[in-house]
Amino acid sequence: MIAELTIKNFAIIESLSISFEKGLTVLTGETGAGKSIIIDAIHLLAGGRGSHEYVRFGEKRAELEGLFLLEDESHPAYHVCGELGIDIDDSMVVLRREIHASGKSVCRVNGKLVTIALLREVGQTLVDIHGQHEHQELMDADLHLPLLDQYGGKSVQKELQSYSEVYDTYKDVEKRLLELTDNEQKMAHRLDLLQFQAEEINKAELNINEEEELLAERKKISNYERLYQSLNNCYHALRGEQKGLDWVGQAMSESEGLEEIDSELKDINEVISNAFYQLEELSYKIRDDIDQLEYDPNRLDFIESRLNEIKQLKRKYGSTVAEVLEYGAKIEEELETLQNRDSHIHQLQQSLHSLKEDLLLEAKTLTDARRKAAQKLMKSIHKELKDLYLEKAIFDVNIESRINKSTDEFSFSKNGVDVVEFYLTTNPGEPLKPMAKVASGGELSRIMLAIKSIFSKHQGVTSIIFDEVDTGVSGRVAQAIAEKIYQVSVDSQVLCISHLPQVAAMSDTHLFISKEVSGERTKTKVSELNKDEKISEIGRMISGVEITSLTKEHARELLEIAGSIKQP
Repeated sequence: MIAELTIKNFAIIESLSISFEKGLTVLTGETGAGKSIIIDAIHLLAGGRGSHEYVRFGEKRAELEGLFLLEDESHPAYHVCGELGIDIDDSMVVLRREIHASGKSVCRVNGKLVTIALLREVGQTLVDIHGQHEHQELMDADLHLPLLDQYGGKSVQKELQSYSEVYDTYKDVEKRLLELTDNEQKMAHRLDLLQFQAEEINKAELNINEEEELLAERKKISNYERLYQSLNNCYHALRGEQKGLDWVGQAMSESEGLEEIDSELKDINEVISNAFYQLEELSYKIRDDIDQLEYDPNRLDFIESRLNEIKQLKRKYGSTVAEVLEYGAKIEEELETLQNRDSHIHQLQQSLHSLKEDLLLEAKTLTDARRKAAQKLMKSIHKELKDLYLEKAIFDVNIESRINKSTDEFSFSKNGVDVVEFYLTTNPGEPLKPMAKVASGGELSRIMLAIKSIFSKHQGVTSIIFDEVDTGVSGRVAQAIAEKIYQVSVDSQVLCISHLPQVAAMSDTHLFISKEVSGERTKTKVSELNKDEKISEIGRMISGVEITSLTKEHARELLEIAGSIKQP
């Protein structure tokens, strides 16, 4: 759910911070007060198309920020943010957008800079906005298939997963076959290149740790003089008359017998003795190291040449010797495939034929699962339409499978072989047609609510926003729409701009939007109404201008009806 919205210098809004609650929040107020501007702000915050015209006159930029709370870790926002490398802490997502007067937009998700396209990816999982003339995915035929799969739940998802696994394998084999059956000249060039590369890598006879060992040896030979001088000085500092070992030996002799005088001095002789023998042993080692030191310019030349050879191979085939060897093993496999091309083509063709048969079976099973889900969906939608006094409307899920039944040839995609589109007719005797081409304005509001009341339970969207979707209806239809909007809010947070008193009466939270002039500038204000204020506002919505005791009584009656409907 959207928990908080902050708006600065946006259209006529100078500065505004709104907290939202769960359930149904209704926004009402006079025309032009700024209700739709608040919805526009949320729309832009979720990645909608912006313009510098939204920046308040005389200001450099508009600032929008929204805090969204996620109900659980299965929310789709976790998946989208994970793919974008955005961390979600404490189940909170903060969207921020700045629109500059120059037209530039700066977008952030949880503090990370993102493009508008990426902001939209995240925003679509959090907010679903339905305007009076805005159909979104419910009217987009391309998205009807995923909506049906979403509604089908585990039964469809299981079959889709099985199909996808076979599909991925099929596409992989198809790609390998295509590569092998490419034109002969290209294959010949590829074979020559791989043979040259394999020969170059094999001829080098690389060892995993060779480069490190050569670098260490080069460093030793290159610093021969310094090494010899330092070791020689160390040896002579320890060995010789009146040198280090002589003095330590004298100290060892002097410390002998001290323990007989004072038992607490026993450790002195032991430590000095250990130091003497260690230094003596070290001096022998230093002498041997000096004897073994050798400056070989030819060896240094060989090392330089070998390191250069390794460097060239790494430049071509990998950043490390291990990667070069790994690349060599990989091209050896490809070489074997190309050298036995005809045999591999035959094997791949057989595999592809077998996989195609498996794919057809999986596709048919998936189609069957979708048809079962479609039947359930149609029954559910018809029930919702009946509740909204569209009992004569017929909703149909049209599923066309791209399978030739006589030949079992089929055209498939990653989602199967089905083309899904929602069809509708609202008048008896009229044929079913694509939904977006049938409904009139008033009908569209009800149809959208019917469908949304079903899909809101399956989509996982945090907040659903209705922007004057109840325009053009009245009477019993208005009451039905109010009840349906409330039903949607039971499973999802709903924000609704409405001019219907029936909808306002059903609200859990009622926000009144007003504007005032201060210092020759217009400002928008938002106030949460208490019970008495709510009665007065609903009365205004009923009467239009003058609020009488009768309109207030009518408003109270609407609230009582709403209360009884909302009782569990």
